Amino acid sequence: MQRLLIAVILLAAAMAMARPLCAFAQGPDASEETLHEIFRLRLVNDRGGAIAVSRDAGRSWQMLGQVLQYTTRINKQGFTASKWVPPGRVAATAVNAIHINVGYDPEEDRGAVLSVLPREFLSPPTGYDSYLSPDASIYTDLPAGESIFGGGEAPFVGSPMYREEDGRLVALEAGYVPAQGDVLVAIVARPARYPLAAVLENREGGAITLQYADGSQRLLGWIIKPVRGIGRFLGSRYAGIGRIRANHAGVIDVSTSPTGFLGGFQIIPVGHALSPELELSWRMTQWMIVGPVETDSPLWGGLMPLFYQHLRPDYRPDDLCAEEWQGCLLARFLVEVDMGEGWGPLPALRLSPDPGALLPQWADHALEGVKRVRLLFPLAERETTLETSAGGCAQSVE
Repeated sequence: MQRLLIAVILLAAAMAMARPLCAFAQGPDASEETLHEIFRLRLVNDRGGAIAVSRDAGRSWQMLGQVLQYTTRINKQGFTASKWVPPGRVAATAVNAIHINVGYDPEEDRGAVLSVLPREFLSPPTGYDSYLSPDASIYTDLPAGESIFGGGEAPFVGSPMYREEDGRLVALEAGYVPAQGDVLVAIVARPARYPLAAVLENREGGAITLQYADGSQRLLGWIIKPVRGIGRFLGSRYAGIGRIRANHAGVIDVSTSPTGFLGGFQIIPVGHALSPELELSWRMTQWMIVGPVETDSPLWGGLMPLFYQHLRPDYRPDDLCAEEWQGCLLARFLVEVDMGEGWGPLPALRLSPDPGALLPQWADHALEGVKRVRLLFPLAERETTLETSAGGCAQSVE
């Protein structure tokens, strides 16, 4: 591990001298990707403004909720990974927030962010330490973990944002600041060539591969540091076991706890692991650090498919043990593990909700036996046989 870490640091240092780390990266062949629109979201930035979804390219709309509090501000000091997403696109999608990149400050090396929040965050949880910008947020009456926050209508990282003017869509440009009454529209589309699954071998140097419906596989990257434990990621209280709690250009956050409880782990690209605020990810066990095969993008922040355009939280409380979920295009994303006996559910591991409490010793090695991690993608057509799960619903561990 020590030699590998030294090599990674030297590589990152060389890249930092060669070009700015803030460069927007949409992944290999991003400009050539054929995208398939699955729905649009529309939000009116005004008190009582409608929030709606369209599944027919904007010809008709279904009401989802309304805006409780609008904003006319942005936060010019966004979270680190927001700078790896181009302006005018969704920078983070989660069960507890949607963040939109609206600019970049090269002097501060930070993205500017506009946020959309669920109703719970009018009074945020005590000790909440994830990114939150109260004044630069649109508050909705939609609950965390539902609708646009993980209940079937969540956008992807990289989904383009528009402002509706006189019936036409105008792309949000760098420097955009919302005005009262602005109508914001997101077009949510996935690549036409969409994976069945991403499989991560949970060991140092382990392979990361994508599996496709035609039986082909693609070597995507490698594991720099495997995950061994879980942590108290506060957003996990809004997602169920084995669900993607959040995805942005620098993280895949996976919940190991039932809804209402805390517990999870994160998969982060090496570029984000080298950020000052994530220095602890090298020594603590609840982070898996990954890197790409492509030699021209060794930091991997904001690159497809793990950190752009492919993943989103999608949680329904009644689908965890459903047998026939795979035939639905908008069905769930799910995270499974192989403990050495084949694929099975992620263990249900929950922690004290007290953000100030010390992690119990068992949390440091709660995932010690995990040999592989699998991210299952929803897809309408599954023409290949995917290695099946060992089945069963997870049992909770205190």
